[in-house]
Order: sequence, then C-alpha cells, then structure tokens
Amino acid sequence: MARKIRSAFTAAALIPLSVLAAACGNSSSPSSSGSSKPAASSAKMVGAALPSAPNKASASLTETGSTLLFPLISAWASDYQKAYPQVTITTGGTGSGTGIADASTGTVDIGASDAYLSSSEKASNPTLLNIPLAISAQQVNYNLPGVKSGLKLDGTILAGIYSGKITKWNNPAITALNPGVSLPALTIVPLRRVDSSGDTFLFTSYMNAQDPSVWTSSNVGTTVSWPSVSGELAEQGNGGMVTGCGATKGCIAYIGISYLSKTQAAGLGQAVLKNAAGTFVSPTSATIAAAASGMTSKTPANETLSMINSPGADSYPIINYEYAIVNTKQASGVTAEDIRAFLNWALGTGQSASTYLDAVNFQPLPAAIVTLSQAQIAEIGA
Repeated sequence: MARKIRSAFTAAALIPLSVLAAACGNSSSPSSSGSSKPAASSAKMVGAALPSAPNKASASLTETGSTLLFPLISAWASDYQKAYPQVTITTGGTGSGTGIADASTGTVDIGASDAYLSSSEKASNPTLLNIPLAISAQQVNYNLPGVKSGLKLDGTILAGIYSGKITKWNNPAITALNPGVSLPALTIVPLRRVDSSGDTFLFTSYMNAQDPSVWTSSNVGTTVSWPSVSGELAEQGNGGMVTGCGATKGCIAYIGISYLSKTQAAGLGQAVLKNAAGTFVSPTSATIAAAASGMTSKTPANETLSMINSPGADSYPIINYEYAIVNTKQASGVTAEDIRAFLNWALGTGQSASTYLDAVNFQPLPAAIVTLSQAQIAEIGA
C-alpha cells in the first residue's frame, strides 16, 4: 500500500556567521563505542590552545543536517556574524542523514546530526568526528480531541502502534496506563519521518530499549524499514511532523524539543513517557538534565554514546547529544581554523541558556563534555 507523503519542511538559509566576541571553551546503532574513560586533563590543555576567533580574511562555511538542531545553529550563526562580519555560513535543515552524508563527501564543512556515527559510517569515513554541541530531547505528541497533554505512554505501546498491532486510542494497553482518562475509539494515525533523520534514530532506539521483542535492534537508525500501517503518514523534517499532526485527528508523532512552541501552537498534546526506572516523566529542563548527568561519566573520548533510557527516577528517557559531524582533513589550514573557531565559540558563548539554549529547550553541555568536545575540535586540520 502506498504511503502518503505530506509536503516537506526544509529550511535552508544563507546566514552570515558570527556573534559577540566570546569566551570560548568553558545512524546509527543504540550502543556506544570507544574508550570508556574521558581523558580530561590532556583535553583541557588542548581546549586552551583552540582559536577564540576566526581568521581576519573573508571566509564562507557551510552547514546542513538535523532539523532539530537547525533553530539553534542558525541563531549561533547569525550572532557569530555580528562579532566576525568577515565570516558567513550557510545553514540548512535537511535531516541528520543528509548532514552526515554531506560532511562525509565534503559537500559541506559541518554536518549536524541528532545521531552519532554508526560503526559502519565510521569505518567508511575514519576521518569523521562527531562532536557534541548541546543536549536535546524528543517529544511524543498527539492530536486527540478532549485529551490534553499528560497521556502516559511507554516504549511497548509505541512499538505496538508503529508496528500496526495497536490501532485504536481506546486500546486496553493505553487505557490501563491512563485510568480515569476518557479515550475515544479513534483510529491512531502514526506519523514518521520520510527523510533520513536523527529523530527517527532516537525514537526507534527508545522503542527498542523498552521492548526489543516488538521493535528489534535491526530496525534502529536514521533510516529504518517501517512496518506498513494502514493510514500512516510520512513527513519531511520536524516542521512537517508538526504540520501533519496538527492537521490529522488521531495522530501520534515524534518531534524534537526545539519545536515545543510550534507543537503547542498547533494544539498538540505531549505524552508523559515511561523511563528506565518505571517513572512517567515529561521533557523538562530538570528531567533532561537529570538524564544527562547520569551519562556524563560514561561518555567516551570519541563521544559516541546513546543516552536513551538513562537511569534515574527523574530522567527523561529520550535525550541525546546534538552533534557536529566534521572531517579532520579540511581543504586548507585557513578553513580548518575557521571551523575550529566557530565550534569552540559554540562551546563557550553558545552555551548561554538565556541567550540561546532556553529558546530551543536545550541544555548546556556539562564541563567534562565541553572538554572532550574541545579535544575533538583540536583534531580538525588540513
């Protein structure tokens, strides 16, 4: 049966790159790889040696990828230009898979991804780095008349919905989690991404973590083989998911937290998800930070790590590092220095909650993760 594909959201903008001169420094498979212990002390020395400003010569950098990261990296780019008018950057919200692919081919200088590089991607592109820039999360939203935010869901139910085994909102499995909530006998319309997406990686990772018997690890990634479900919709980008779900009664969708204001404006409910401790939590700054804190010490030097289903009673279960995918081998030393300067700025001034992160509901990187990211940035050369 042909799957209906709604109009796409693709954001691409030529944005001059800069910001206030600043203090700098301060997919895929759901498993992690690399050494288990961060090399903090040596990384701190590397961070101190990174450029705090770009070259004075005119320069143009290009970025594309994650639609979840797009609002933040666009704001960073715009402000960076204010401090360094000689630098411009082209940013595009095209999906994490495109960001990884374009960075690997050299089509862009910086790829953006919600998913770290898979072992196969790393093997094919050994000079690619995945560098965390911030901490994000994913919502599960729905359009259900009479049912406001707060509906309890878990990975088993979501796997059942996206595999076509649970088809009505008043299914006994859903009503059992939500006593006292009047759920209609309305057909569930699952929305999923048609583009290669880090959000798909996060969502499928969560379903697999909570019910691998229904959603297997072989179907986790930025692009997956979705089971055929009657009435399902395929959407382009987070923007497409918001628009599609807003127009479809009975829908369910996974949407990046940077689109929170848009999901609210569209009247979508936000689910409360079951975490690894069995607690149902919403994605708030406190629950996202709680989940991240439990994974900081587990982050390896290459920062390849799944933070899905993090331990802790207060941990929101779908969080991730937002990655810059960058090649260590650049065309010129000047370009390499400009990339290092911008990314290092993003780890300093760009971590401001009040100026940048609060607007997209992201969390800043812990100091230990900034140190690891700086060590990776220092590897970028010609």
